[in-house]
Amino acid sequence: MNSQRAQEISTSPVMANVTFNGAPVYIQQVDENNETARIYPLHQPEVEQDVPLSMLVEH
Repeated sequence: MNSQRAQEISTSPVMANVTFNGAPVYIQQVDENNETARIYPLHQPEVEQDVPLSMLVEH
């Protein structure tokens, strides 16, 4: 996923269908300089992690 789209999703009030390694996730914020996103699995909001934008898939 490109950083512009990830940023749009993170600021949108509408929930987008995004996965990381096949699991649905929520994008909290995007670091455009490092091309990473702070995410957490929808079913585990306490498990936050920074992942490469290239590993996120929008369905």
